[in-house]
Amino acid sequence: MLSLEEARGRILAALSPTAAETVSLAEGWNRVLAHPVAARLTQPPADVSAMDGYAVRAADGAAGATLAVIGTAPAGHPFAGAVGPGEAVRIFTGGFVPPGADAILLQEDAEEAGGRVTVRETVAAGRWIRRRGLDFAEGETLLPAGRRLTARDIGLAAAANHPWLAVRRRPRIGLLATGDEIALPGDAIPPGGIVSSNAHALAALVRSAGAEPLVLPIAPDDRDAIAAAAAAAQGCDMLVTTGGASVGEHDLVQKALGPEGFALDFWKIAMRPGKPLIWGRLGRTPVLGLPGNPVSALVCAVQFLLPAIAVLSGLPAAPPETVLVRAGAPLPANDGRFDHLRSSLGTDRDGRAVATPFPLQDSSMLKTLARADALVLRPPHAPPLPEGAEVEAIPLGRLGI
Repeated sequence: MLSLEEARGRILAALSPTAAETVSLAEGWNRVLAHPVAARLTQPPADVSAMDGYAVRAADGAAGATLAVIGTAPAGHPFAGAVGPGEAVRIFTGGFVPPGADAILLQEDAEEAGGRVTVRETVAAGRWIRRRGLDFAEGETLLPAGRRLTARDIGLAAAANHPWLAVRRRPRIGLLATGDEIALPGDAIPPGGIVSSNAHALAALVRSAGAEPLVLPIAPDDRDAIAAAAAAAQGCDMLVTTGGASVGEHDLVQKALGPEGFALDFWKIAMRPGKPLIWGRLGRTPVLGLPGNPVSALVCAVQFLLPAIAVLSGLPAAPPETVLVRAGAPLPANDGRFDHLRSSLGTDRDGRAVATPFPLQDSSMLKTLARADALVLRPPHAPPLPEGAEVEAIPLGRLGI
């Protein structure tokens, strides 16, 4: 069996980002930049006032001085002249500082009457002036390629005068659940059957990662049906199957796809939950075969599908983010499989994060996974640890799932 790290490395090495497409600025949130964004102008375009007040010469701004007010400079309406000795221009936040002025006298430090203003507090040169280019200069790279755009980034791109953005096309992920025993929520459940949850949970996970899910009809345990359903995923950037990945007589994914040209890279990894995992290629389409067990499928999706979507989206190849926490209970020694303990998160008296694994870790228990805040990671052959020991964990809330 492959190690978790080697399996993930082989998956990510086989993937490439999707092509670039152009979207409006309003549609850019949460998309990944395909090309850098450079400033198309200088911001601010000139020296501007940071406050309401008067544009003056610092040499004239001693306390007690009286200056002649020769005009106004509100934002968007620059004063046409220049400030000379003994003069001031009424200015407002965002207004261009007129030539000759090198300081701003705050309005609360001034008293105006009869066309003249008296200085109540001495001004300093450069005070309350935002210099030209303080934020950014024309041609400066503001946002790098491969960045997932936040609301702040959208604002920066707008300020840099970009109405359109080049972003990676959202990856299309085909989702195929297999098995005679599963039915859609609300449909009649066959004798001995269960309700299918995998495709719905995985579709939500795919959306949370910024990709587009294509949920295919459930395929029964029939080679022709599985092959036909997989063919419907042509054009997707990846096909994800659930179920049919083990060694049972009815685990048919490999058998069904083999005659269609499926090339297997590897099968089975040393992790728990989630030992049976398929990775290969059906023509040009990468295929990730997840276990049918719902908890196993989702834990495998955290370790493999989310990083794969990141690469397809143009983001760096990386494992899920982890944090160091304290164990909220003693942890037994681990066997040869990389374990993921569904755990709650809290804090101890010192404010340190504490992860406490749930008493039952059965991989069929979706309720436990839904209530979990984190997955405590136990590497193969990890020794026993006492309560309070430092351990590594994947915070589920940060993944958007």
